[in-house]
Amino acid sequence: MEQDTPWIKGVGSVAALPAARYQSFSNGLLEMGEAMRRAGPQEFLRETLLILRRCIGFDSAWWGEMRAGAPGEAPRNVLHASIGLSPTFAEEWNRAIAAEDDFAHDSIRTLGTVLRASGECDDDSEATPEMVDFVKRHKLHTIMAITVTLPGSGLLFFVCLYRHCPRSAFDDVECMLFQEFIQHMLRNWQYRLADWQATSSAPALDGMAIADMQGRLHYVGAHIGAALARHGDWQGTLLPPALAAALAQLPCSVVVGGSKLVLERMGGLVAVVLAGEGQRARLSPRELSAALLYARGQSYKEIARAMGLTPATVRTYLRNAYASLGVSNKIALATALAHA
Repeated sequence: MEQDTPWIKGVGSVAALPAARYQSFSNGLLEMGEAMRRAGPQEFLRETLLILRRCIGFDSAWWGEMRAGAPGEAPRNVLHASIGLSPTFAEEWNRAIAAEDDFAHDSIRTLGTVLRASGECDDDSEATPEMVDFVKRHKLHTIMAITVTLPGSGLLFFVCLYRHCPRSAFDDVECMLFQEFIQHMLRNWQYRLADWQATSSAPALDGMAIADMQGRLHYVGAHIGAALARHGDWQGTLLPPALAAALAQLPCSVVVGGSKLVLERMGGLVAVVLAGEGQRARLSPRELSAALLYARGQSYKEIARAMGLTPATVRTYLRNAYASLGVSNKIALATALAHA
């Protein structure tokens, strides 16, 4: 039986939007499109929520990716960013709060629905002492949140807005604007993810992660996230130390949590790709042919003559093969092809 909860679900019946607010919202959507073209990945999401802040006032915000968890398991935040919250907020939530957070559990059960709640969280409530302390310390007295499926990733994407005052509830109009705005933001984010996948060797979004050169994750798929979770000291949001240390050796491959991960440069970012069976499928037929001939000892010129190409084209094919397979020399190339 579904739990009887005190929060409001969905958009209310009196959500009439004043003209001035509509204009502000419309301008915000235009700015979102501009931000997608010029801003980096994490900057895009942050700038987008700051745009939203002009339409819906809030004191703090939390967003990122989440694994729902198997039945009987607590959900887990695997990637996050925030405005106005402690840097350790997500880690603390994972460790002490996730299993008891009924609001988060209900948001996961009702994907795509806005949930709202406000009021004092006191010691006489049914919340655990840990939850009461968490709400008070971070001033989470008023909340509006939505959780949605992030297509192709195998994970969930969420956005939470908070107000410090327990009497400043989000109203119906703000709920309606929030729901519409997040839909637009998610669509733009999907476009960015599709662009990343197209320029990497990843066959699917669930087997890819994106990080910057400082090791901060901007996106992670479910399968590669599971591999990172098998690394004992991985807390999410940052690459595990073994992967962060490998950033100086791109392109390369590293075994983490029993899985081989290929790291390849993508402009100023790094694509981390889960290498599964059939790595040869990452190469085009021409790239694979050139790589096999090169691994067998043939020179650029010999390969060019055999394939009817120029030596420069052969170099391009081999460079692509090295990056796709995460190797940096001929011996490693031959090994990768032999085990692919």
